[in-house]
Amino acid sequence: MIAISQKHWTGDVAELLRVGDGFVLNDVDPKGTPGYERSKTHAAEDLASGAKQLDEYQERLFAQSRVDATNASVLLVLQAMDSAGKGGIVRHVVGSVDPQGVAITAFKKPTEEELAHDFLWRVDRRVPQPGIIGVFDRSHYEDVLIGRVRELAPADEIERRYGAINEFEKRVTDAGTRIVKVMLYISPDEQKERLMERLERPDKHWKYNPGDVDERELWPKYMAAYQTVFERTSTDHAPWFVVPANRKWYARIAVQHLILEALEEIDPQWPAATYDVEAEKQRLAAT
Repeated sequence: MIAISQKHWTGDVAELLRVGDGFVLNDVDPKGTPGYERSKTHAAEDLASGAKQLDEYQERLFAQSRVDATNASVLLVLQAMDSAGKGGIVRHVVGSVDPQGVAITAFKKPTEEELAHDFLWRVDRRVPQPGIIGVFDRSHYEDVLIGRVRELAPADEIERRYGAINEFEKRVTDAGTRIVKVMLYISPDEQKERLMERLERPDKHWKYNPGDVDERELWPKYMAAYQTVFERTSTDHAPWFVVPANRKWYARIAVQHLILEALEEIDPQWPAATYDVEAEKQRLAAT
């Protein structure tokens, strides 16, 4: 087993960020760094150290799935308001491992084909295969977030979806997938600064969406929708973690740590050779 580096952590990251009974989103400080009292410089060092661990875990997981009969995989579900840093997590955390062992899905507006099925149909098709680290950049939770705020479905249908999500995630975890659900939590002021930066830099214009301003006006409704999501779908088998994200460097090391913990629980091992190693050495040397 690889021991997760705790060099600069001062608390149990998962417990500090986990959504439990009595959780209130408004009580979370988006500028906070729960369990981490060191600097941005130390965070960069820890991110690099964690990347090496993550890379080995991922390779073990992939190798084990190709040789041994294992269904283990990891699914990272990323939810956030726009500009909260989902892309940075994908790039700087998940991007540190071999891409052949990663499957990233960015769910967009449903197509006509997808709308012809239940809302979980397209999601079920993207659950990671054994040995894979899957990432949902936005997810099935859009159907109870924007779906609720923008009233894209009747209230009774939104209500049904919470239960459907819990059943779906239980089935997925029972099949061997560790689900890590993360909300990157930023303040509206921080989002405003990030969106303004996109407008002020020509190389960032492509990332700006005029619709983001419209969504900002609904901020209180979105936060209420997230609170309901946490209350209804943070379960023992698939808990939610709320990661303060005003400081991008903290969000990255925190999410990296949560993925590492999920992989440590799986504890993937290098598969044993299915052939006589010494005999193969002799054969190879003779060629």
